[in-house]
Amino acid sequence: MAAVEASPEQRLRGILVLAGRTLAVAGAYLLAGRLGLVRELVVEGAVFTPIWPPTGVAVAALLYFGLSAWPGIALGVLGVMLSITTDLQPAAIGTVVGSTAAPVCAYLMLRAVGFRPSLSRLRDGLALVFLGALAAMLISATAGAGLLVLTDKIAPHSFWPVWLGWWVGDAMGVLIVTPALILLSRIRLPLRLSRWPEALALGVTAAVVVPVACYGTLSLLYMVYPLLIWAALRFQLAGSIMCALASSVVATVAATDGAGSFSNLSHVEVMVKLQAFNGSMALTALLLSAVITEQQNTRRSVERACQELVEVLEHLTAGDAPQGRGPADDSGPDPFD
Repeated sequence: MAAVEASPEQRLRGILVLAGRTLAVAGAYLLAGRLGLVRELVVEGAVFTPIWPPTGVAVAALLYFGLSAWPGIALGVLGVMLSITTDLQPAAIGTVVGSTAAPVCAYLMLRAVGFRPSLSRLRDGLALVFLGALAAMLISATAGAGLLVLTDKIAPHSFWPVWLGWWVGDAMGVLIVTPALILLSRIRLPLRLSRWPEALALGVTAAVVVPVACYGTLSLLYMVYPLLIWAALRFQLAGSIMCALASSVVATVAATDGAGSFSNLSHVEVMVKLQAFNGSMALTALLLSAVITEQQNTRRSVERACQELVEVLEHLTAGDAPQGRGPADDSGPDPFD
């Protein structure tokens, strides 16, 4: 059967939809980039952000729109670079390519392993962590740090510290921002607030504990983890990732200010401590919520299977009951039964 050729109106509509999608992705990437540049760290003469939200936006856009989102990502990378400096060097093309290729590779690897954006299985959380974040972001970090060395922006011996900061910043964007955007895309109105008192209690507790943990002079960052466990147990991914995102933002502000748990440290030590905290927190939030959600789904499946089995047995029992014997039949047992 021959394929039906699209009409000129349909082709025009498709072009307009693609153009609008590209501009929307580019705008979201640029906005996330401007937010990420609010807080910066300087390591070995290179400026980078502890969390680079645009990578999370890029991966989420690819998961939602597919590969057709990559032109918007490339345009967004270029827009962020132009917002920093108007004197773009030829090496900037390499940065655009590397920053676009990394989320595209993340998407391709996630699709290859059957990743589900719902993050309802442990394998989905592991795939996002190890493939989408840690593995794919090696591309952007290597391209970015390598181009800085090739263009004499940093010394060769500074490659590895800068590479590490770039890699972890991009990976944190995927680990923290991508799940948050996935959650936003799944919100349906009206919201069911059956457990709003507990959610409010969790929010108030986090608003008190997180600043104390980050700004306290006793380095009490570990106090955040009970909150993550509470959020994951009671609210699964929605609670744990929102708690992780808020804690990460507060910790990043404290680190860039050199306050609280991050005071009296060198720039490299601040980077290592902050990224270790953000990374372990994101891993805890993603994997714990995925395990809990998977267990709950398994329990519901078993309960449904048991209920269906009970209904089948009741139906078979009703079908095998003797016919013609009323409720007042007291003639005794049938000797032939």
